[in-house]
Amino acid sequence: MIHTNATDEPLVRLRDLGVTFTGGRKPVRAVSGVSLDLRRGEVLALIGESGSGKSVTLRTLLRLHPERRTTLAGEVRVAGRDVLAMSGRALADYRGKVVSMIFQEPLLALDPVYSVGAQIVESIRRHDGVDAATARQRALALFERVRIPSPERRLAAYPHEMSGGMRQRAMIALALACEPQLLLADEPTTALDATVQIQILLLLRELQRELGLSIIFVTHDIGAAVEVADRIAVMYAGRIVEEGTARELIRTPRHPYTRALLQGRAHGAMQKGVALQTIPGAPPDLSAPPPGCAFAERCAHATETCRSQLPPVEEPSPGHRVRCLRLHEIS
Repeated sequence: MIHTNATDEPLVRLRDLGVTFTGGRKPVRAVSGVSLDLRRGEVLALIGESGSGKSVTLRTLLRLHPERRTTLAGEVRVAGRDVLAMSGRALADYRGKVVSMIFQEPLLALDPVYSVGAQIVESIRRHDGVDAATARQRALALFERVRIPSPERRLAAYPHEMSGGMRQRAMIALALACEPQLLLADEPTTALDATVQIQILLLLRELQRELGLSIIFVTHDIGAAVEVADRIAVMYAGRIVEEGTARELIRTPRHPYTRALLQGRAHGAMQKGVALQTIPGAPPDLSAPPPGCAFAERCAHATETCRSQLPPVEEPSPGHRVRCLRLHEIS
């Protein structure tokens, strides 16, 4: 991975981010108090169960939530820009050029009535103002870079004419078309078989190193996070409960939820001699979040204080942050 000087201004700065959806019968606080920094050339993985707020946080960086039914709070800055204050025109220029996204299911993200090549050419011309021939040559070079075989022929293919792995490579090419500074990857390997998943992860890691990209990678799979990320942030019920370097978080997890995720990995326990386990219960209803630790009802170490008092963020070692009232008792 590419690392930068710790004194550099972060490419991404989130402070006390809150996202509330108001379209249903009750407001849903999908994200609460999320603060994160992402350095240039760094890869951050957001992990956690479905509904933990990972994708909601990711989409906020592009302001993709329906504005009339979403309330955003806090600070979101990318490359020095205040994302929450951007006008519609500024957002159109920002999306794709500064920040781009690889979606979970490219068959839904790509337009079915245009060839994949035409969509990439349109994106390049929209942002960079080049002629069609130049844009097509760049699209062809992108297909070659992401290792799509017979790139000339594939440029003319429609999304439904490609395999799942090929579509995902085309989605990566589209995301890179305008040379963004930040790449958002929303579970880009979920719909693929195991062999293709590995290929896509290796491709993303290679492209990150080659282009010096910053990446935020959302996944359920801790194993995938370790393969790709410099740092990992664990989300639960809309909050980050643990954050640290990938190596430290895997070797010395401090939050009970992180430990439960590690012990419940699909490929077996990460630590030798630890049996594969499931997490009892279910995440809380975020239309009526609990007053204390959201994980308390599923945690074997929880006390009544845990259920009534929101844990503060502590830093047991430099850069390793944990939100747990019993951090020093159960470590």
